[in-house]
Amino acid sequence: MRAALALAARGLGRTWPNPAVGCVLVRDGVVVGRGWTQPGGRPHAETQALGRAGALAAGATAYVTLEPCNHYGKTPPCALALIEAGVARVVVACQDPDPRVAGGGLARLRAAGIAVTTGLCEADALALNEGFFNRIQRARPLFTLKLATTLDGRIATRTGASQWITGPQARAAGHRLRATHDAILVGIGTALADDPDLTCRLPGLADRSPVRVVVDSTLRLPPTARLAATARAVPTWVVTGTNPDDGAARALRECGVEIVTVARDAAGRPDPLALAAALAERGLTRVLVEGGATIAGALLRADLVDRLEWFRAPSLIGGDGLAAVAGFGVEGIDTLARFDRIGGGLAGDDAVERYRRRRG
Repeated sequence: MRAALALAARGLGRTWPNPAVGCVLVRDGVVVGRGWTQPGGRPHAETQALGRAGALAAGATAYVTLEPCNHYGKTPPCALALIEAGVARVVVACQDPDPRVAGGGLARLRAAGIAVTTGLCEADALALNEGFFNRIQRARPLFTLKLATTLDGRIATRTGASQWITGPQARAAGHRLRATHDAILVGIGTALADDPDLTCRLPGLADRSPVRVVVDSTLRLPPTARLAATARAVPTWVVTGTNPDDGAARALRECGVEIVTVARDAAGRPDPLALAAALAERGLTRVLVEGGATIAGALLRADLVDRLEWFRAPSLIGGDGLAAVAGFGVEGIDTLARFDRIGGGLAGDDAVERYRRRRG
C-alpha cells in the first residue's frame, strides 16, 4: 500500500478534478502491475495497473489508495474492471466520499465474491487526497499557505525589497510545491509588485505549471503583465467582484485570461468564502497561496488555510519590515489560528517547517 501511495503522489497537481490514486497488483508475492491516475484525471489508476498486468491480474491482490469508482463517466467503473480481470482480493486504504461511489464500489466488489479489506494506511491516504475530499465534502479546495520569511516573519524590507530572502534550495523546493498543486494564488499587490511568472521552472517539470489565480477586486492587472501576456500558454484566472469594469475585463480576456466573478465582502474585495466555492466549482482541489500579506490574512480570517509551508531564512529585518500576514482579527489567545507541526528540515541554509491546521 505504501508503494501505491507513492504512485498516487505522482499525480498530485495533475489529476483535478479527480483524486490522485495509486494501484499495485501483487500475485504470488510478485508485483505484476502498477498504475496511477493520469493527467486530467483519467485513465484511472486501476485500469493502468490492470493493463500492465494483463492476464497476470487473475487471482492477484489489488492494493488501491481510494475506493474503486462504481459509476459510468468518461470511463467504465474501475470496480467492474477489477471484477472482469478476475482479481481475488482488493485492499483499499480509504472510502471515496463522492456520492457516486461512497461505498458502492466496495459493495460491488463484495457482491462479485471478491475479498475486500479496508483501512490499511488510511490516515496517509486521507492526507494525500485532502484537497479532493474538501471539494466533495466542503465545496472548497485545500489551501496551503507558502511563506518565505526571515526569522522574525518578514517578507520584505520597509522599502519593499524582497528578492531574495531565502536561498536557491528553498526556491527550488517552492517550485516543487507548485508542481503538486492545481493552482497558485496571489493577490493583486504581489502581482503588480513582483510581475511574477508563477510557473514551475525546475528541469523536467515545466509541464507541471499549475493554473495561476490572481485576486484582483478592481481589475488592476494590466494586459502587459507577465501573467496576462502568457495566459494562452499557462492558464490564468483573475478573480474579481461582481460587476467588474467592462473595458478592463475585455482587455484581459483578449489575452486569454479567464475572469471569475464572485460576491464582494464588506470591504468591496472578493469574498474569501465565495472565492473558495468558485475555485472548487471549477474543479480545483489543491491551491498554493504565495502571497501577499493581505490575501494571507483574509484567508486566515475566513479559516480557509489548511496547511502551512514555511521557509525561514537565518536573518532578521525588524519591525519596520513587511509582515508575512496582515492582521486578521485575533483579539484573545483563545482565537489564535493554531497549527500542528507535521514535518520539517533544511533547504540549504533555510529551515523548512510544515504545519496542518488544528481543527476542533
